[in-house]
Amino acid sequence: MEFDEKELRKEISYAIKNIHGIRTGLFTPDMAFETIVKRQIGKIKEPCHKCVDMVISELVNTVRQCTQKLAQYPMLREEMERIVTQHIRDRESRTKEQVLLLIDVELSYMNTNHEDFIGFANAQQRSAQKVGGGKKATGNQQDEIMVIRKGWLTINNIGIMKGGAKEYWFVMTAESLSWYKDDEEKEKKYMLQVDNLKLRDVDAGFMSRKHIFALFNTEQRNVYKDYRQLELACETQEDLDGWKASFLRAGVYPERAAVRTHTSDTSDENGSDSFMNSMDPQLERQVETIRSLVDSYMGIVNKTVRDLIPKTIMHLMVNNTKEYINLELLGAQLLYFDLGDQNSPDGGPEQANTLDEMLRMYYALREALNIIGDISTTTITTAMPPPVDDSWLQVPCHQPHSSETRAPSRSPSTSRLRGSAPGPPPGGPPVPSRPGASPDPGPPQVPSRPNRAPPGVPSGK
Repeated sequence: MEFDEKELRKEISYAIKNIHGIRTGLFTPDMAFETIVKRQIGKIKEPCHKCVDMVISELVNTVRQCTQKLAQYPMLREEMERIVTQHIRDRESRTKEQVLLLIDVELSYMNTNHEDFIGFANAQQRSAQKVGGGKKATGNQQDEIMVIRKGWLTINNIGIMKGGAKEYWFVMTAESLSWYKDDEEKEKKYMLQVDNLKLRDVDAGFMSRKHIFALFNTEQRNVYKDYRQLELACETQEDLDGWKASFLRAGVYPERAAVRTHTSDTSDENGSDSFMNSMDPQLERQVETIRSLVDSYMGIVNKTVRDLIPKTIMHLMVNNTKEYINLELLGAQLLYFDLGDQNSPDGGPEQANTLDEMLRMYYALREALNIIGDISTTTITTAMPPPVDDSWLQVPCHQPHSSETRAPSRSPSTSRLRGSAPGPPPGGPPVPSRPGASPDPGPPQVPSRPNRAPPGVPSGK
């Protein structure tokens, strides 16, 4: 975003004077900075709206190109264009509201603590270097000098015997104007201090296509070698205006401003030109300080806007339209057609039957997707627990007709220790079971005996 340098400086000076009033201001007022910044941020709204309109126009053209594949169904094509275009128009208002909200957020608070902000101290130092003129930056200060502009210019007033007009790469800072052999900036040809320099327009002649301006010294000294003025030529009028604005930022004002300072013309143009040279040094330093602060902060705002505006448009316009086309366009398209009416798309009854079948399939599939979604979101499944090791609780199986299950109940070593007879060999026939016997393969029980009275003791008679 480019500024009208002359108009901007005039606004800054007016803001400073309005804040100071009749008093002599000793310090640079920060309210002037806030006032100018808010005006500049407000000017961003129109380009942002234009950006949204350009995106909408491009989307509508894309929709029209895509619907050319439906040329054999003109009514279907027309209806599809209408539905998508209507959706885009609906999103237009939402997007513009969000864009305005971003600009209002920037206007709500001036974040002077931003890491990229130059700060008041650095801005005041730069303004002192520009206005004071005599001081030279040394050490780290020299590295911090801001480069205002770079570009190709032609030195036009060098005689033919000395090589004639030649193009060089110019670099302008707040203190000097240097030119190099090429844009690599390795071989410096000359460096010109901008102190006491003024700028005037030069008539390029009838046959010349270049736009020429000249730099001269107000103290009638030579500017470059033996030349009282240095004539520089640009290729286009835009380059000329850009270089003039850059010279204004460096404190090099046009000649007509100095000439008309002593005149009392009442026209607005003369007043604005004479104003540039009628400021006292203190006001000029304050204007330069505010100008540096505004330039630094607007760079931060422009960087933020260039980052957020495309993201906002992509989210609210482009991606939303893509999602609408992928998910909702088919259902909306079929709902707008009455298949039994004369407004049905071309193709005869077969095409109408096909669309009817597609409509039924669409609703059936959507219902199926809803059911699947409900199942996946509401059904709770738990994994089976791991098996429990209960081998220590297992009891040998009771098989009364098998001797193989009773044999392992007593180990041979235990039988030998107790002195019992060895059991039958493993391969012998099974012992037949008795009726009414217990299936438990335990030791045999002693049969019960009838209760008898003990025999009496014989008498000794």
